[in-house]
Amino acid sequence: MTPLIMYTAAANWLFLLAAGVGAGRLLYAVPLVTSVSLVYAATRHEQMGPILTHAFRFALWIVVFMAIVLVVIQGLSWLA
Repeated sequence: MTPLIMYTAAANWLFLLAAGVGAGRLLYAVPLVTSVSLVYAATRHEQMGPILTHAFRFALWIVVFMAIVLVVIQGLSWLA
């Protein structure tokens, strides 16, 4: 599975999970994650191919981390 497909699947899962509670706000995360991952990858590589590959992997890492935090916060809100 290519990094772009994995990133898209993870982002879609995150948007579907939060569809009922302000999913419009999550759309602000897309350009933020994209720009942060591209800048971070560009500081590590000089060629465009490795930059894009690293950016997709790093963006996937950010989305997974955001999903984990979302699950933890959601779990804490169910307990309270």
